[in-house]
Amino acid sequence: MRYSIQKMSQISGVSGRTLRYYDQIGLLKPKEITDSGYRQYSEVEVDKLQQILLYKKMGLKLQAIKLILDNPNYNILEALEEQKKHLLLEKDRLEEVIKTVDKTLVSMKGSYEMTNEEKFKGLKEERIRINEEKYGEEIRQKYGEEVVAASVKKQLNLTEADFEDMQATEKLLLHKLTEYLVVDEIANPLAQEIFNLHKKWLQFSWANYQADAHKGVAMMYISDERFTAYYDEKSGVGSAEALNKIIQYYA
Repeated sequence: MRYSIQKMSQISGVSGRTLRYYDQIGLLKPKEITDSGYRQYSEVEVDKLQQILLYKKMGLKLQAIKLILDNPNYNILEALEEQKKHLLLEKDRLEEVIKTVDKTLVSMKGSYEMTNEEKFKGLKEERIRINEEKYGEEIRQKYGEEVVAASVKKQLNLTEADFEDMQATEKLLLHKLTEYLVVDEIANPLAQEIFNLHKKWLQFSWANYQADAHKGVAMMYISDERFTAYYDEKSGVGSAEALNKIIQYYA
C-alpha cells in the first residue's frame, strides 16, 4: 500500500512540511517519487516514522535519531524494548514527582506537614530531571538504558547524608581543581586526590564503578562544550582538560 504525503501527515499528525524536511536531511525518504514529483510512502516508512516520533518523545535530537536508524545493526524489536524501558522509567519518575507536588500542595494549605524525607525526595527527583534534560541523550547513546536506569535508582535511594556528602565532595573537587591549575603536574599528590574525589563523586550515582567508563566520562568533559564550560566556569579555564588528563592517567 502507498501513502501520499497528505495521507502520511493525516495518520501521523506530522505536517507535510516536516515530512519534506525529513526527506531533505535523509531521515525519512519516501519509498518512491512519482513522475509528477509526488512522494509516495510504504508501510516501511510508516513504521520508521513511528520510531522517529518515539525517539523524539524520549528527547533525542534528529541527528542522533538518524545515526541510530542508519546503523546496519539496528533491530526494531530491540529498539522498542529499550524505548519501553525508558518510558516506564519516565512514568515511574513522573508519578513520584506528582506525589511530591500533591503533598506540597496539601502541606501549603495547612492540612498536612511534609517530612524532611519527603522534601528531600523532591530535591533528588528534580536533580535527576535536570540531568536527564541536559545529558540524557548522550549518556544513553554511550552506556545504554540499563546503566541509566540503575544510576537513577541508586540516586533515588541516596539518604540525605549521602546527598550532602555528594555535594560536599563535588565542592571540594572543584576547589582542588583550581589549585591544580597552578601546579599542573600529573605525578603529584594533588592530582591523585582530585582523581579520588571524582571517583567518589561518581560512585554516588553509579551502580558499578568501571575504570574504562570513568575514562569515557572524562573524555566527554573535553568533547562536549557543555561539560567543558561547567568545569571551566567553576574552577577556571583549562579545568575540564586538566581533569580529563588526571582521570586518563590514574584510572
